[in-house]
Amino acid sequence: MTHVLVVDDALTVRMYHCAELAKGGFETEAAANGYEALERCLAETYDLLVVDINMPVMDGYAFLEALRSRPDAPSAFTPVVMVSTEDQRGDADRAYAAGANVFLTKPVDGDLLRAWARMLADVPAEIG
Repeated sequence: MTHVLVVDDALTVRMYHCAELAKGGFETEAAANGYEALERCLAETYDLLVVDINMPVMDGYAFLEALRSRPDAPSAFTPVVMVSTEDQRGDADRAYAAGANVFLTKPVDGDLLRAWARMLADVPAEIG
């Protein structure tokens, strides 16, 4: 089963992303901020990370930069979907510079999230 870590400080958003990914057969875990996510990613392997940008304690940019700087970490090179309420060009550029593979603007459509998750985690699309 494909293992996804959803990182967002808003409980409702975490629950929504986890529920939408579960519809596609993904196994999900959640973290409330970048620091908590970094601890998990330094100890565990994930197939995909879905990361918010604006979070307390450690934002998504700082989390991703810290993770990518640790090539020895189990999830150092895991694909990342970065999500944000910000939709300025500079936000996407900064996300990609930090190491994101995809930048999506909230609210994220569930079908779109699952499609990117399948593609990035190399999971075949459902048949039918």
